[in-house]
Amino acid sequence: MLSRRRITRLHLTPAALILFILTAPAEAGPVQERKEQYDPIIKTLARKYNVPADLVHSIIKAESNYDIWAVSPKGAAGLMQLMPETAAQYGVEDRFDPEDNIRGGVKYLKDLCKLYNSNTRLVLAAYNAGQEALKKFNGIPPYPETREYISRVMASYPKSYITGSPPVRKFVDASGQHVFTNDPYYHLNSRKNRD
Repeated sequence: MLSRRRITRLHLTPAALILFILTAPAEAGPVQERKEQYDPIIKTLARKYNVPADLVHSIIKAESNYDIWAVSPKGAAGLMQLMPETAAQYGVEDRFDPEDNIRGGVKYLKDLCKLYNSNTRLVLAAYNAGQEALKKFNGIPPYPETREYISRVMASYPKSYITGSPPVRKFVDASGQHVFTNDPYYHLNSRKNRD
């Protein structure tokens, strides 16, 4: 029987050290770099389709860990792990193209939000297990993978309901300047002052 002693020093030959380095898990650095690389695309598409960018980031982290070349055993591919049928439905021509993949995934999320009244757990369950599974079980399916997936995504997006960003409003202020804002209070106060 093996003992569970704490290893305080690791003695490796040069060849073993090279093997250890090559097989060691990747550091957070490259993942953070990829996250930052895709962030402008995510923010633009999230704003366009009124889906929270932080939810999209959470899903990408859980689905592919920002690996554009990720492919699941079931055939889902790319950053948002789109199945071929879903990709086709949302006009994705290349599931490995970051912008195309994210656009399709965000459009799909928007539709799931409408379908499930923006209930985060139901939207995530449908994204992971499919809408038919939710119909079959009249709610979140009892699949361990789906329940674990919901927990992983909600660890970084802990909101019960998915809310989009406020719409951008355009108006002319009292001085004749054209103003664009997504702050509803600024818009209302400016209208009061103008009227």
